[in-house]
Amino acid sequence: EHLMFKGSAHVPDGKLDRLLESAGGYSNAYTSNDSTVYYNVAASNFLEMMLWLDADRMAGLIETLEQTKLDNQRDVVRNERRQSYENRPYGQAWLTIEKELWPLGHGYHWPVIGYHKDLLAATLGDVSGFFRQYYRPANAVLVVAGDFAPQTARVLIEKYFAWIPSPPTPARPTYAEPAPLGAQKRIVLNDKVEVPRVYLVWRGPPHYAQDEAPLAAAAAVLASGKSSRLFKRLVYQDRIAQDVETSFEGQQLGGAFYVVATAKPGVRAEELLSAIDAEMATLAKEAPTRAEVDRVKTVFESATLSELQSLLSRAVRLAGYTVDKSDPNFLSQDLERYRRVAPADVARVVAKYLLPESSVVVIVNPG
Repeated sequence: EHLMFKGSAHVPDGKLDRLLESAGGYSNAYTSNDSTVYYNVAASNFLEMMLWLDADRMAGLIETLEQTKLDNQRDVVRNERRQSYENRPYGQAWLTIEKELWPLGHGYHWPVIGYHKDLLAATLGDVSGFFRQYYRPANAVLVVAGDFAPQTARVLIEKYFAWIPSPPTPARPTYAEPAPLGAQKRIVLNDKVEVPRVYLVWRGPPHYAQDEAPLAAAAAVLASGKSSRLFKRLVYQDRIAQDVETSFEGQQLGGAFYVVATAKPGVRAEELLSAIDAEMATLAKEAPTRAEVDRVKTVFESATLSELQSLLSRAVRLAGYTVDKSDPNFLSQDLERYRRVAPADVARVVAKYLLPESSVVVIVNPG
């Protein structure tokens, strides 16, 4: 990902950013467990230049790849790891969660950022081989969003991308369905922090599975807004937490449900865990009220539509729907999944997935 910004066949190192900035724009990228996303933003009259820039680096990145660039960007990634995890308060918890939640050999067992020993071991041959295998038109989705004539864009895309050699799409790695955890995993870490924080994590279904929307609704019922159950219990009623948040994040191979709570000074982690367990057990036995579910569905739909105000967000969503559902027009069906969630669905998925014996618990204590 980083080397894609370090020059290509006809664009010297640094020129891509200078060209886009002179056009009133910028570029960036990010990598998740499932994909890497690159985006260029500039005024619409620079559409041809933006397409040419991306085609040039897709076709000619390794023509200018050299050891100095690899060493430089390797150090940048290692520093990102330090900033994001090793030198950040509570940062080690996230590295621990992934390792404990998914078994060795599973695609999500290791962190996206990688390990220092593997970053140090990567060679020019490794990087070039990865690029040749995955960076080809048949393995990419291109979204063009903005003020332009679609037919003009199609002509330009054909002009700049059609000639690039594109062997068959590489096979995606496959992984066996991981065995259930069977028993709760509890890990205690010490960190340079002032108060304890607890993380409870469960495996869940993959992105767009039937139970994804009810699990997302359960997360919102528990800790979305000041009227949510965990917020009222931990922050207002018991006054043992200064914050609490929940989420369900679906991915291609499986999802993860998170509960994260930070203690108030003088409060032990076990107090937080006890209160969270009690609220989770209640939600598994008794469905939330219709008002609770309607509120979180409204919040979700409002947030989704607000996100779509951004042209870049619309482009990324189109790409995601194309990759995951082979349908860039999946938005209406996506929203409908959440509109159909009923209170009984929420209780059902909590009882099915969020069992104490199926969880990974990470406690970060001051020390």
